[in-house]
Amino acid sequence: MSAPRGQAALLSPDSVLHRAAARLAQRFAGMVGEETVARVVFESYAALGRAAKVQTHLPALTERFAEDRLTALAQSTGLVAKAVPEILYICVHNSGRSQMAAALTRHLSHGRVHVRSAGSQPTGNGILPSVITVLAEIGIDVDKEFPKPLTDDVVRAADAVVTMGCGDACPLYPGKRYVDWELADPATLDLDGVRQVRDSIRDRVIDLLSELAPAS
Repeated sequence: MSAPRGQAALLSPDSVLHRAAARLAQRFAGMVGEETVARVVFESYAALGRAAKVQTHLPALTERFAEDRLTALAQSTGLVAKAVPEILYICVHNSGRSQMAAALTRHLSHGRVHVRSAGSQPTGNGILPSVITVLAEIGIDVDKEFPKPLTDDVVRAADAVVTMGCGDACPLYPGKRYVDWELADPATLDLDGVRQVRDSIRDRVIDLLSELAPAS
């Protein structure tokens, strides 16, 4: 049974995305033009949709993703001041190493830095169950996180870019700090192996925080 015409319009992706663009245009008024906001929203939907296995929550995730991209764009152009340093973690699928690094950084920094993560080839399967398990073991919840594609705006906004096995996929900008962490891919490991990767990332995060944002 098909939905009534009016209801179908309300539920259509274009209608939902236009409403999301209107909300974000209002939030970023004076910083980012309405046409740019709409472009970022629809680009974000397409980028997430290419990998998504399930489309149900895609519009809601799109608005979150587009909002973060627009914030990064405003930061990189100096329209929004950075209260704290920005760290961007990149791996291939944004379902394992970079998600662990971002979650551990949020947990350990207590707000001293802002964190983003992305993948050069993000997966639509969500965060690896083994990664969710080993983070939950130390009291970290990543239920609201999802794999995101790498975009130019988040790289430009970052003060430090940490790569983990994504090769040459990351754009390079002069004067920006790049760090490469050689870590095994959790997708190829058993649970004990993923725990070892988690603990190695935690040690590296602690070192990075001590350099970028030492605790007072």
